[in-house]
Formats: sequence, structure tokens, C-alpha cells
Amino acid sequence: MKFVFQNASDTVGKSENEMTELASEQLVIAGWVSIAAYALLILFFVVRGARKITNLSDYAVGSVLFSPVAVGLSLAASMTSAATFIINPGFVAFYGISGVLSMAVMLPLGALVSLVVLTKGFRKVGMSVKALTMAQWIGTRYGSPAFAMFFAVLSLLLLTFIVLICVGLTKVISQTLNLPELPVLIGIVVFIFGYMMFGGANSMVYTNMIQALLMIAVAVILLTSGYEHFSAGVKGFMDKLAAIDPLLTAPLNPQSYLFRDWFEVAFCQLVVGVAIVCQPHIITRSLLLKNDKDVNRYLLTGVLVEILFFFVVFAGLYARLRFPDLTINGQAVPLDGILSAYVVSEFPVYVGLIVVLGLISAGLSTLEGLIQSLSTSISSDLLKPLAGKWLIRDEQNPQGLIPAILLNRLVIVVLGVLAVLVSWQQLVAPDLSVGIFAQNGVYAYFSAAFVPVLFGTFVKNVPLRVPVAGAVTATVVHFAVYYGRLTPYMEAPVRNPGIAAALAILSAVAVAGVLYWAGTGHALSVHEKKSV
Repeated sequence: MKFVFQNASDTVGKSENEMTELASEQLVIAGWVSIAAYALLILFFVVRGARKITNLSDYAVGSVLFSPVAVGLSLAASMTSAATFIINPGFVAFYGISGVLSMAVMLPLGALVSLVVLTKGFRKVGMSVKALTMAQWIGTRYGSPAFAMFFAVLSLLLLTFIVLICVGLTKVISQTLNLPELPVLIGIVVFIFGYMMFGGANSMVYTNMIQALLMIAVAVILLTSGYEHFSAGVKGFMDKLAAIDPLLTAPLNPQSYLFRDWFEVAFCQLVVGVAIVCQPHIITRSLLLKNDKDVNRYLLTGVLVEILFFFVVFAGLYARLRFPDLTINGQAVPLDGILSAYVVSEFPVYVGLIVVLGLISAGLSTLEGLIQSLSTSISSDLLKPLAGKWLIRDEQNPQGLIPAILLNRLVIVVLGVLAVLVSWQQLVAPDLSVGIFAQNGVYAYFSAAFVPVLFGTFVKNVPLRVPVAGAVTATVVHFAVYYGRLTPYMEAPVRNPGIAAALAILSAVAVAGVLYWAGTGHALSVHEKKSV
């Protein structure tokens, strides 16, 4: 199998700081005012939520009774990140309709069906064991603290997703305010990580609800922003894209790194989509509901809004028509910056501000969930088992050195420092896109989590070796395929983490399935012998 690849060096090496400043003085001033007002609104809800937090449990799953619609909006906002609204449209701008099929059709199809199927069972187990985190859910479900710790360590891979969002937000805000990227990045991390030290789940649902409503407005604005391109109908729109590059209108793009054939565009994305909900900031969201009867309304709200959000990547095609040669004033537009450049150059000031705030919301909504879930997992699933007796002070251990909620805040500080360091590296020297970096880490995590969640939700009396074998197999296969450049797909300069993840998930299910059925068969044969 052979693939042809474009040389991406001309279009991905430049930072936004090296690009032409696109924002007008009016937009910059209005941007400062709007972003400051938005920040104050968020702080209001953080203070409101923080007043109700008394322990780590309140921080993790909340102490407030939320409506299922509010939690559903929170789910949609959290499930949709800066990747969907800021980064992924860049892939579509570069590679066309194949990207739309992959990211707006196949991946959502697998993800939303999986979400509906897994939520009720996961919630039932989660509520019965009083789980605060994904690692805790897995460890309690299988009666293994060591397995919980394994997933607490794996959850550190979610830092790559935090980096993606920090990069996306930096691109948007630096372009809007005509500021250098480094101070913008530091300001973003200090503000968001700072308020997440105090708000937790109580404030997160409030802020996510506002963010989701803003994101709905922005999704509609972005998707209708290219209506003039349809003056001659859908065929006329496709003809305009084909005039730039015929491959932009093809369902497959052999010159891309991610959409070369149906295996990549459809099969891998469906498999990845099914497992993608096994991220702590997504699957654990149902634990915020206080009543089982609210689950259906929660899912209906989340799924309908999420369908709209996933399709935002289509705006990448409008951006390609706006920048047909992927340059601005002779300078190449980086893939991660093309949607930001489109927004700043395409919309009137006040419409542009709404879009900018919506893009910021898309990043904040997921980033808040990641900070909340990752810090809680590190504190309760990693540090507590390792040093809890002398380090962590809580109701069970009043002699500990540091109160549990304070330790959680210190963990957030460390995560913030790491986020700045790694995000700056991705801003300066991305491997095509920060999206590739983030996918490699996040996909490895949920590939490992899929079998434990699947068997733990639907199968009773699962031997511990089954989920452990599945999780370990997924982790080993994912990184072996990606870093070992296994399969012809990995011979490209930029590797597709979706292929590594799909093969990892299938391998994990196969290994776990064989172990489970072999064990079941052995148990049956022993039982039959005893009855004879």
C-alpha cells in the first residue's frame, strides 16, 4: 500500500505571531471589553458554586441538584472541545469533504450511540459504589485498588488534551487581541486553572450551561456564514471547492495524513467513536444527576446539541474558500490557526465577538471538566493510596498533613505549570497540528478504558484478569503501532493516532473476550462434572 503526501512544512511551521495581524483596532478594543465581561461572569458562578463545596466529593460530583437539561447541556459543552470548534475545522480546510465525513459523520455516529448505550449502566454502577472518578469506578467495580491506580497513572495522558485546548484558546485570543502568544497562554492557564481550584462540579455545570448556549449560537453563525457560496446550489458550492483542488470534494483524500481510504475515514472513526465516551469528563457526567428518571432527558438534550456541535467542522470549507491557497498576504496559515483567521477576517466586529466568545466557551467547557476530573483522580486515586496516611487529611484520616481539598488545589497548580510548558512547545513546533499530539495521548487512554467500562457495565462476575488484560493490551498495541510505525499507514511523516487506537481497541476486545469465554467455559465444565 502506498500513499502520496503533501509537504506540510510550508504551512505548519509558523506561529500565529509571525502572521499578519488581522484584527482591527475596533475589534481589539471590543474584544478586551467582551472577554473581561465574560471572565467576570464565570467568576460569579465559580464563587456561587464554591460556597457549597466542603469536601473533595462535593468538588468531584457536586452538592447541588441540577436539572437534566442543564446537565445535558453541560455534557454537550464538555464533550465538544476546542478540537471540534477550533482545531478540526483546520483539517477540513486542508483536506476537504473527507474530513467532514470522518469528523462530522462517522466519529459522532459511533460516539453518540455508545454514549446512549453505556450511560445508564455506568451510572447504575457508579451510584452504587459512590465513585468520584473513572479510576475509582474501575477499581471499585473490580475490587482492585491496584487497577484503580493503573488508571490514575494512565489518566495523566489527558494532559495532552489540556494542551490542545490551551493552544486553541491561545490562537483565538491572540488573534482577536493582536497579542503575542506566550503572554496569552500564561494568562489563560492562570485564569482557568485558578478558578477551577475553587469551583469544581457545582460551578462547572453552571458555566457549562452558559457556554453551551453560546456555542449553539456560534455553531449556527459559523454554519450559515458561507450561505453565499450556495447561491448556485450544492453543486455550485462543490464546484468552487473543486476549482481550488478536486480532492477537496472527494470522500477520500490520498494526499492527506488522516483521510486516505475508507479504513481511516469510516472504520477507524467508528471504532474510536464508540470508545471515545470512556473519558472521565464525559462518561462520569451522568453521576451529577440525582434521579434515574432524569437520564432520558439528559441524554436527549446532550445528543441533539452534540450533533449540531460536531458539524461545525464544515465551516472549515468556508475558510478554505476564504483562503484558497492557505495563505494570508503571502504568509502560510497554520492548520491550527485557520479557523481563528477566518473568524477575525470574515465577520463584522460584534458578530465576530460572539463567535470568539463561543470559541472560547468551546475550549473552557472541556478544559474545566478535564481539570476537575484529572486533579481529582490524581489526588484520590494516586496520591491517597501512595501517601494518604500521612499526607492527606480528611474525615477518615484526621491526622493527615494536608487537607484533601488543599492537596487537590496544589495538584491543579502543578498541572497548570505543565500545561504552559508543553503548550508552548506545541505552539512553536507542532507535528502538523496539536490535534495529532492530543489524539495520541487521549486515544491511548480511552482505548485502555473501553474494555473495563464495557465489561463492568454489561457483564456480571467478570474475573479481574479480563479487564486487566484488555487494558494492558490496548495500551501496548496503541503505542507499539504508533511509535513502532507498524502498518503501512504509519510510514507517513505525520502518523494518524486513530489507526493505532482502532487497532488497540479491537485487540483489547478480542483478548478480553477470549479470556472471558474461556473462563466461562471452564467454569461450566467444572460445574457439569460436579453435578454428574
